[in-house]
Amino acid sequence: MHAKTVLITGATSGFGAATVERFVAGGWQVVATGRRAERLQKLVDRLGAEHVHALAFDMRDEAAMRAAIAGLPAAFASIDLLVNNAGLALGTAPAQQADLAQWKQMIDTNVTALVTITHLLLPTLIERRGAIVNISSIAGSYPYKGGNVYGGSKAFVSQFTQNLRTDLHGTGVRVTSIEPGMAETEFTLVRTGGNQAASDQLYAGAQPITAEDIAESIWWIATLPPHLNVNRLEVMPVSQSAAGLQVHREA
Repeated sequence: MHAKTVLITGATSGFGAATVERFVAGGWQVVATGRRAERLQKLVDRLGAEHVHALAFDMRDEAAMRAAIAGLPAAFASIDLLVNNAGLALGTAPAQQADLAQWKQMIDTNVTALVTITHLLLPTLIERRGAIVNISSIAGSYPYKGGNVYGGSKAFVSQFTQNLRTDLHGTGVRVTSIEPGMAETEFTLVRTGGNQAASDQLYAGAQPITAEDIAESIWWIATLPPHLNVNRLEVMPVSQSAAGLQVHREA
């Protein structure tokens, strides 16, 4: 029987790289996308070109995305599962002090690129009665200082997922939003411009979610019987919970 194929965006680190590893271990073929070609090549070298096909492009470049997908070799072209993992947070400043360019980059990556690649692959996913797993965040449900556009973009991902589910009713395509809480990857390093001390401080003593935890969750969803759909999966470390509302009081 022909192995199933998953396309994973943002596969050069964190959740994406761990998900590549998990699906190859499970016998799937993987199309791994990302901006950093050298990291993708290391995945191919380690896991084998027969198992992993690398597509190096910036998700914000629609022409490059279209060309990469159109050029997939026949052995990797029949996508059964799309994992929309590529995304980022930039900056921690409140909205009134935020960098507008960073806001636009988050929207272009977390929203526009995600819907573009989803739209491109829907015909194949419908034909193969496949599945879509979108990586959202608890930031889309629980606001926090400095979350502004990042949280808004992830709220979009969660709602887009549920609307996709409704539109794809009757096609057999399964659609899931995974919404992780605190997870230790390169996420905070990217957000803070490489501040390792800030990253270490955030995760110290918290036993946060790992990339492998999310990869295992994606694997579980993908391998459920085809008549079952997980609509959304919110995951937090035990050390994290909702913090309630803030109140400002006049002096």
